[in-house]
Amino acid sequence: MPDWAEIALRTLLAVAVLFVMTKLLGKRQVSQLSLFEYITGITIGSLAAYVSLDLESTWYLGLVAIAVWVGVSLGIEWLQIKSKRARDIIDSRATVLIKDGKILEDNLKKERLTTDELLQQLRRKNVFRTADVEFAIMEPSGDVNVLLTKENQPLTPKHLGIRVAPEQEPQAVIMDGEIMDEPLATLGLNRDWLQTELEKTGVAVENVFLGQVDSAGQLFVDLYDDQLKVPQPQTKAALLATLKKCEADLEMFGLSTNEREAKSMYARCSKQLEKVIDDVKPLLVR
Repeated sequence: MPDWAEIALRTLLAVAVLFVMTKLLGKRQVSQLSLFEYITGITIGSLAAYVSLDLESTWYLGLVAIAVWVGVSLGIEWLQIKSKRARDIIDSRATVLIKDGKILEDNLKKERLTTDELLQQLRRKNVFRTADVEFAIMEPSGDVNVLLTKENQPLTPKHLGIRVAPEQEPQAVIMDGEIMDEPLATLGLNRDWLQTELEKTGVAVENVFLGQVDSAGQLFVDLYDDQLKVPQPQTKAALLATLKKCEADLEMFGLSTNEREAKSMYARCSKQLEKVIDDVKPLLVR
C-alpha cells in the first residue's frame, strides 16, 4: 500500500477513535476543561497525530496509549464523583477574592491574579466598582462569580411582590421552511392548527425560516425576508381583555336592574370573575 494511502487510512481511524473516546469522556471535556483534562486533551491529540503519521510497524501502540489515557480520565472522573476530597485535590477548591466589599490580597496572590485581571473579570459580570460586590469567588474552572450587595442587585418581580407564570421551553415547530412534527406532538398540536395560525399571520410555511410555539400556545415566526413585518400574537392579550369585558358587563347588569336578587347575583358573579382575573393575570401579561 502506498504511504499516502496508509496515512490517510490511519488518520481516518484516529478520527474515529478520538470521536468515540471524547464521547466517553462527556461534554465537560469540551466545555469546561480542568487542569488534568486540559493535559489529557493535548496528550490524546499528540497520540492521534502519532498514529496517523508513524509509518513503523508499532503505530498501533498509539491506540493503546490513547485507550490508557481515556481509562485514567474516566477513573479520575469516577473518583471526583464519589469523593469530595478527590475533587479538592484534582480540581482544587474555590477561592474567595472579595468579601464584604474588601479585596483579599493574599488570595489574589495565591491564585496569581493581578488587580487588572480581577477588574477585568468583574467587568465581564457588568460590575465596575469593587465596593458594589458583597462576595466574589474564583471557581476551580477559573471563572469568577459575583454576588452584588442588596442595594445593587437588579429588581425582580419577587422584589415587587408580583407573581409571574412559569416559563417552559419554546418548541421549534418550523425550521428552514419545514414543519417539525415531533415538537408539535410534544405540545399536543398538529399541522392543521399550525396552518390555521399561519393563515392568521398571512405567511406560507416555505417563507418561514424559524417558527416557535411558547408555553401559552402562541406562534412566533421569523421569515426569510427580514423586510416583512409579522404581527405579534395577541392570544393572551385578547383573552385578558375578554375577561375584563365580561366583568364590566356583569357590573353594568347589576346596576341596570332593580331586582334585589338579580343585583346580588350579578355582584357576586362579578366578584368571582375578578378573583379569577387576578389568578390568571400572571399567566396572561407575559
